[in-house]
Amino acid sequence: MWKTGNWRAETPALLRVAGPLIVNNLAVMGMQFADAVMAGRLGAASLAAVAVGGSVWFLTFTLCLGVLMAISPIAARHFGAGDSRLIGRYTRHGIYIGAGFGLLLIALAQYWVAPALGAIGIDPEFRDMTVGYVLAIVPGAPAIFAFLALRFTTEGIGHTKPIMYTSICALGCNVFLNYVLMYGRFGAPALGVVGCGLASAISMWIVLAMLLAYMAVSPRYRRLHLFSRFTTLRLDVFREIVGLGLPIAITITAEAGLFNAVSILMGTRGAAIAAAHQIAINFSATMFMIPLALNSATTIRVGHALGAGETGNARFIGGLGILICGLFMSCSAAFLLVFRDAVVSIYTNDASVSAIAIGMLLIAAIFQVADGVQIGAAGALRGFKDTRVPMAINIFAYWVIAFPLAYLAAVTYKAPPNYVWTGFVIGLSTAALLLTWRYARVSRAAAA
Repeated sequence: MWKTGNWRAETPALLRVAGPLIVNNLAVMGMQFADAVMAGRLGAASLAAVAVGGSVWFLTFTLCLGVLMAISPIAARHFGAGDSRLIGRYTRHGIYIGAGFGLLLIALAQYWVAPALGAIGIDPEFRDMTVGYVLAIVPGAPAIFAFLALRFTTEGIGHTKPIMYTSICALGCNVFLNYVLMYGRFGAPALGVVGCGLASAISMWIVLAMLLAYMAVSPRYRRLHLFSRFTTLRLDVFREIVGLGLPIAITITAEAGLFNAVSILMGTRGAAIAAAHQIAINFSATMFMIPLALNSATTIRVGHALGAGETGNARFIGGLGILICGLFMSCSAAFLLVFRDAVVSIYTNDASVSAIAIGMLLIAAIFQVADGVQIGAAGALRGFKDTRVPMAINIFAYWVIAFPLAYLAAVTYKAPPNYVWTGFVIGLSTAALLLTWRYARVSRAAAA
């Protein structure tokens, strides 16, 4: 694998694509960080409501996110092969899929959120606030899903800076609107947790308008014919996007769903444990944004190489992406081991919450390395359009191994939160090993 490419040339190329995506992902996490910190100032119950409500929202968000991620490798292949004019049809159909799913989600949320949280057994102390948060954020769904179709198009052609600029704007809007709507500034009512959800929804519509306007007028996108035939519907294009994207959606939902399902389980253990879990998961997810961006950049670079017929170089790029992801998360784990007390102090001054969160971050430092390797391997495989076997691997690692262990610890035995997080370590390590093995096999066969 390492003899077929030049790491001195490919590493800067990979990082050039990944750089704006890293800023984008950190800005997205910045919004979640701001939500957590600003809700934490309202008390442990408000922080727990944002934690559980955000988990419910993110489970539905990842389903559509995964389907639309198919646009990125498709666009990358066509761009690498010089067939840019074909990309626009996938963008348009992605917008149809995203907006349609968002409207459906708005309609269904009114009926299932409150009964579902009650059935799970979320603590009544913050259950109503959680329902209010979810119902306030879902009106932004059609906008953010349509935005994703545009995002993965420009990502697929390797032009990632617009994504960075829109995300920075969204972060600023979200923090400002949080301040106004949560705390009742500038004459607005103090809506608390509901204001937090509403601020996120408004920010989603703002970033859609920004990216749509840019892509409509920029000369860079004219050859893609993005909006030339907006009324033309093609069943074969829908089938290709969903056929490639649904396994991706199930794959990322298997992992994200594990973390969010455990967040919901933590909501049954009281506000202090739920708040501590939110602190630990929020910081871990923030660090994860770097390899997640490298994951996308690896998919793009592998797709470009394969579109150009350079299968040996594509294999090398994928391996390089996995290595860089693992190295970064090793550095993150070392940082967390040394500074976890300081990290927790940023989120809360509650002594009971802090003590629990510090213990959780110790386990988080352990699983971060495996998390980096598995996300790097998943991105490399997606560049080869290999999505179904990775889907099966993730389901096995997270829901056959990790979740049962976490459930036994959290619900059956009421064990300390550290034992719940041990399930994460085992599941992520299993996924990292199997996905790396799968990539070695798939890429070797393609190069041969």
